[in-house]
Amino acid sequence: MTNATVHDGFDTDVIIIGAGPIGLTTACALAHHGIKFRLFEQRRHPKPHSRANNLWARPQELLASIGIRDAIAKNAYSITQINTLLNGRPVDPVAIADVPSRYGPVLYSGQDVIEKTLSEQIEAKGGRVERGIKALSFEQDTAGVTVTIGTVGDDDGHHVQGPTEQLRCRYLIGADGHGGTVRKALGLDFELKKLPHVINRQLDAKLSWRRSLDFDHLWFFYYRHGFCGVLPVWKGYHRLFFLSDDTGIPDRDPTLEEMQAIAREVTEDETLTITDPIWITHSRFQHGAADHYAAGRVYLVGDAGHESLPAGGQGMNSGFHDAVGIAWRLAMALNRSGTSLVLDSYDPERGSEHRALDGRQVRGFENSVYRGVLKDAAIDLTARFVPSIGAYIQGTADLQQLSVAYPDSPLNEDHLTGLADLVGKHAPKAGERAPDAKVIAPDGRSATLFQYLYNPDGHSWGWTLLAFDGRDKAAIAALDAACAAVRGWQFVRPRLVLAAAFASASDLITLSDLDHEAHAAYGLQAAALILVRPDGHIAYRGAADHPEKLRSYCEKIFGPAAKSGDAQVSSM
Repeated sequence: MTNATVHDGFDTDVIIIGAGPIGLTTACALAHHGIKFRLFEQRRHPKPHSRANNLWARPQELLASIGIRDAIAKNAYSITQINTLLNGRPVDPVAIADVPSRYGPVLYSGQDVIEKTLSEQIEAKGGRVERGIKALSFEQDTAGVTVTIGTVGDDDGHHVQGPTEQLRCRYLIGADGHGGTVRKALGLDFELKKLPHVINRQLDAKLSWRRSLDFDHLWFFYYRHGFCGVLPVWKGYHRLFFLSDDTGIPDRDPTLEEMQAIAREVTEDETLTITDPIWITHSRFQHGAADHYAAGRVYLVGDAGHESLPAGGQGMNSGFHDAVGIAWRLAMALNRSGTSLVLDSYDPERGSEHRALDGRQVRGFENSVYRGVLKDAAIDLTARFVPSIGAYIQGTADLQQLSVAYPDSPLNEDHLTGLADLVGKHAPKAGERAPDAKVIAPDGRSATLFQYLYNPDGHSWGWTLLAFDGRDKAAIAALDAACAAVRGWQFVRPRLVLAAAFASASDLITLSDLDHEAHAAYGLQAAALILVRPDGHIAYRGAADHPEKLRSYCEKIFGPAAKSGDAQVSSM
């Protein structure tokens, strides 16, 4: 993708502050879209230890859309099942991989491994991580952001040595974690809420016990005073953590002997043995999320805008949504292909989702640690009738994040009636994830919709128009008119999805859906138009016989349609 930005007076398009997993992913996403960036990290060396270490299905889809998921998967274990024991009694296992995504198996690795892989991906795309560079301050105006940076010393990585430098960029991204400076400088800091009377003790070590060591399962043990997890990290190690009431527990890192003793008690396995520890730590918890994830030309991603609880392993995964979400928006703005609504939608979407996630994680902690006798009894009773109780205890029935949606997004427009919902079948609305489904490609081979949604026809930030015929041969004329209505926006790529058995004379990509799988996934019984964003969320739904509504929507979001040979025009 050619970057249309004029660089007069600018050193780069985007500066990213912070090279943790989300800052690195943001850089990968910008590189994928052909956007020039510089990525600064204050630490001279990456942090060791696994820390955040799992990738759920929806974040994997997003990482696949920018071409980096498979590289991470090469150094990760695939998890297919979660086993849960409540006060020593097993409840139904959660078949975590049994979800409507090709990336159902959860990837478990380590944050150190993930960061190394992402750094390599950046270098492969022609970029680099500039370490030992501290962002001292920044000022933004109507045209861009001026960032003052300095080089830190080798001793502590905090004090700047030598002269400072000023750089000019069009947009700034804060990826510098909860303790970073970008959010605070924007006036978006917030007071953390502490979780009282709870402590976490954990270690990464070699494990021997009477359960499986195949690295494809997780175990969660809910015991009288807390919650234990046993899960894999890379290179044959397991993580064991114990969230519990802190009564009588010393406020220090535990010893290996203490961890083995509590592990044997909780798992009821006296043979359990822990050896070769590579990380032993303890922590207490606090949480919160900023009121906004953007201010002017400065945006926050990941932990720079929130302090996440570990319930459900959602924190880093939520940041991947941020990284991919801000990158395609900036690509559209810098390529002059969107109105202000495109960038303005980032804050209400991602900020709202982080605040909602904060509430879900608190519920997960209440179910895991703050249970008490009555709640324990209620959960135990419910577990006998609700097969998925193991997921609900975590605070959400969707650990895989496939239900993350933006129902109030400024980018949404929905003209369909939702009759499918009234008869008990959910039809995904504007703001929800566009589902995948099996179709037959133009060459007769089996395919899925996802192959035609992301990076359409080489446009990394392209939008996809799915034109469904509703099993009505007479609808083809309306579909052709709708596809013609978006021709002025060259990054909007139409695909005909035809459930009626006839040969289309159109030169557009035609996907056959004679078994009605794609129509059913979108809850469609009649001809309809579904416009999908670069991140795979539905933006627009409308009837096929009203192309003027689709065109009006595109003018609102993208600006006026370009005449033949002209570029799109938008304010950056």
